[in-house]
Amino acid sequence: MSSLDLGVIGNGTFGALIDKWARIVWCCLPRLDGDPVFYDLLNGRPEAASQPEADRPERGFWSIEIENAASSRQFYRENTAVLVTELTDRDGNAVEICDFAPRFTRRERIFQPMTLVRRVRPLAGSPRIRIRLRPGFNYGAQEPSVTRGSHHVRFFHSGLALRLSTNAPLTYLLDETVFNLTNAISFIMGPDETLTGGVEETAREFEERTEDYWKRWVRRLALPLEWQQAVIRAAITLKLCCYEETGAIVAALTTSIPEMADTERNWDYRFCWLRDAFFVIRALNSLAEVETMENYLRYLNNIVGSAPDGHLQPVYGIGLETRLNEDIVDTLPGYRGMGPVRRGNQAYEHFQHDVYGNVILAASQSFFDERLLQRATMADFERYEKVGERAYAMHDQPDAGMWELRTRARVHTSSSVMCWAACDRLARIAEHLGLTERSRHWRRLADEVHAIICERAWSEKLGAFTESFEGEQFDAGLLLMAEVNFIRPSDPRFQSTLLAVEKALRRGRHMFRYATADDFGLPGNAFNICTFWYIDALARVGRTDEAREIFESILACRNSLGLLSEDIDPATGELWGNFPQTYSLVGIINAAMRLSRKWEEQV
Repeated sequence: MSSLDLGVIGNGTFGALIDKWARIVWCCLPRLDGDPVFYDLLNGRPEAASQPEADRPERGFWSIEIENAASSRQFYRENTAVLVTELTDRDGNAVEICDFAPRFTRRERIFQPMTLVRRVRPLAGSPRIRIRLRPGFNYGAQEPSVTRGSHHVRFFHSGLALRLSTNAPLTYLLDETVFNLTNAISFIMGPDETLTGGVEETAREFEERTEDYWKRWVRRLALPLEWQQAVIRAAITLKLCCYEETGAIVAALTTSIPEMADTERNWDYRFCWLRDAFFVIRALNSLAEVETMENYLRYLNNIVGSAPDGHLQPVYGIGLETRLNEDIVDTLPGYRGMGPVRRGNQAYEHFQHDVYGNVILAASQSFFDERLLQRATMADFERYEKVGERAYAMHDQPDAGMWELRTRARVHTSSSVMCWAACDRLARIAEHLGLTERSRHWRRLADEVHAIICERAWSEKLGAFTESFEGEQFDAGLLLMAEVNFIRPSDPRFQSTLLAVEKALRRGRHMFRYATADDFGLPGNAFNICTFWYIDALARVGRTDEAREIFESILACRNSLGLLSEDIDPATGELWGNFPQTYSLVGIINAAMRLSRKWEEQV
C-alpha cells in the first residue's frame, strides 16, 4: 500500500493529513502554507514504520494508538470531510476516532476556525489507548514550551500558541500513559482561546454541524450519473485546498513529496498557481459550484490590479505574496528520507506565458453568468485587457513553459495557445458587452496568433503539432488545444497530433508530460493530469470506450479514500508527488462529466 494512503481534513483555513492508524502526519498552521506543526510525513519515516508498534520519530505527529493494534479501517462519513478511523487490537477490542476541522454557518457567515477536533470513543470490548501529542515548530527545528492548565495544555513558540482542550486525563496525555478507554473523550486544538462551553458538548456540536454543512454542500452539486462518489470526494477535497480568507487555491497541501524516488524532484506546492487554479474553478463550475470561482476572482482581481504593465507571475503566495524564495530545510530528512525538503518555490521568478490565458479564461464566466453575486464590470474588462496586451506581446517569445523548465527556454506551443485563448476570450467578452470596436481588435489579434501557431508549431515532417515552434518533440500540453477550442477535435491536424502524442508519451494506461531529459534527467513516473487530458482528447475524437477503460484504470490507482497525488509509477501504480494534487482531482471531475451516461438515459 502506498505511503500516500492518507486522509485529508480541513475547513478552508488549514488542512491536515492523517494516516490509516489515525496518526496526524502533516498539518501546517496557522494557514495552508504555514509552519508544519505536524511534519512526520517528511521526517524520514521508512515504509516499515507504518505499523503503530514501530519506533516513532521524536516529534511532529499526533497519534491515538490502541494497545496491541491489529487492524485499522478508515472512511469518510458519507458526503462529508469528516474522517473516521476504527482501530482494533488482537483481542477484538476497538475504538473509533473521528477527525475533522469545524466548518459551518454561524451568525450568517462561515465559521472556519484554525481548530482541529478529534473525538475518540470505545467501539467494542475494553480498549486501552495511548495519546502521543508531539507538535514541533520551525520545520522541526524547535520544540514547543508546554504549560498545563486545569483542562488544557498550551504549546508555545514565537508567533504561534496552540491550546489543546480535552476531557481526557491530562496526566495520561502528557506522560503518554496507556489507559482504559471507558467513555468518549474529545480533543480540541486551536488558538490560545478559552472554550465558551464544555469540551465534549462543544466537540459534539461542531461535529454535527460540520457534517450537516458538507452534506448540504454536496446536495447542491450538479453531479454526473456515473462515478458520483469519486466526483464528490474530489470536489470536497478541492474545496479543502482553497484558502478562503483571500480566495487563493493551493496546488497541493504538501511540500517536497518527490515526483519519483531519489530524484530531488521535490517542490513546494502550497502556493497558488494561476494555471492550476483556473482548472480547479472550471471543474467546480461544471458541478454548479460557483462560490469558489467568486472567491478566487477576488484574489485574481487583486493580482491583476497590482501587476506592472500586465506582467504576471505563474505563482503567488496565498496572501498575494510575490516573492516565494526557495530554500532547503535542513532540519527534516524528507519523505521516506528522500530529501531535499524545500520551502518556497523558484517558479515565481519564471516567465510562463500561458498564465495570461489562464487568467482570462478564469475570469470569462464572470462576464456571462447571471447567478453571480458580483458580476464583472467594465472596469474589470479594462484591467483584463492589459493582461491580453501582455499575452499578445508574449505569444511568440521563449518561456519556461507550463512544465517549469529551470534551465531551458523555448517558444512553447502550449504557452502560445493560451496567449491565443486570452485574445479570443477578450473578443467574446467585448462582443457580449457591446464593445464592437474592442471585439474586432481582439478578434484580429487572436486570428493573427492562431495563424502563427498553425504555421510555426505545425511540423509537416512529423504530421503533427510539436511542443515548441519549429520543434521536433511532443508534450502532453498539446492535448489542451481542443479543450480551449483552439482547434476542433474533428480537425485532422488534432487527430494526428493525438496519435503522435500517445505514441511518444503513453506508457501502459498512463501519460507522461514529456519523454526527453530535463534539468533532473529523464522523467520516470506518469503525470496524472496528463492522463486525464488524454482521456478527454480520446472522448472528443470519438474513442469513448477506450477513454472509459483508461478512466476506470486510473480511478483504481486512487488511495483507499479516493484521493490522488501528482504522479503514478506506471509499473507499480504507487502514488508519488505532492498530495492531494488539485490537478489530479480536477481530472477525475472532468473525465466523469464528459464520459458519464446522461441522466435522461437512466431516469
